[in-house]
Amino acid sequence: MFGASIASLLLWAGTSPFLQAAAIVLGTFILEDAATVGAAMQAQAGGIPIPLALGSLYVGIVLGDLGLYGLGRAAAHVPWIARRLPPQRHEAVRAWLEGRVFRVVLVSRFLPGLRLPTYTTCGFVGANFRQFALGAIIATSAWTTLLFAVSLHVGQFLMDHLGAWRWAGAAGFAIFIIVAGRAAAARLQAARR
Repeated sequence: MFGASIASLLLWAGTSPFLQAAAIVLGTFILEDAATVGAAMQAQAGGIPIPLALGSLYVGIVLGDLGLYGLGRAAAHVPWIARRLPPQRHEAVRAWLEGRVFRVVLVSRFLPGLRLPTYTTCGFVGANFRQFALGAIIATSAWTTLLFAVSLHVGQFLMDHLGAWRWAGAAGFAIFIIVAGRAAAARLQAARR
């Protein structure tokens, strides 16, 4: 379903590099893994240059990560939300993050289900923004490049074996990644209990 939305955005963009980049960036705000798979499939089919696809993915995903930090920062200034975390707990979390922000952000990128709570918490407690941004950029570069490369190979396989049905295969692959990520997050959560 989401993979089809990303594919629709890319088809809407046509051959305009500006619109293609905008579609990919927008797609990362909808569902970044599906946007990565969709952009890789489009690149594999020759519809978009690989550097444009990857660059747009990096920009969209990093902007989304910075947005989560900003959302947490903004929430800290809303009195009824700020009261949810007592001042001593707020300072304890902030102190724990001091000097660890880069590593925490890096690890959170690779563990399913941790980005939203981790990135908004970093913003909420006012963790070092430079470390956060650097961690988000490096983690996004590594994760997105890896997923994009795998998707390129899967895309080639789908084109070779499914032809016109390759987009259905791409949607299935995107759904698989999403479900696998959520299952891994559930297992991590169960193991923590």
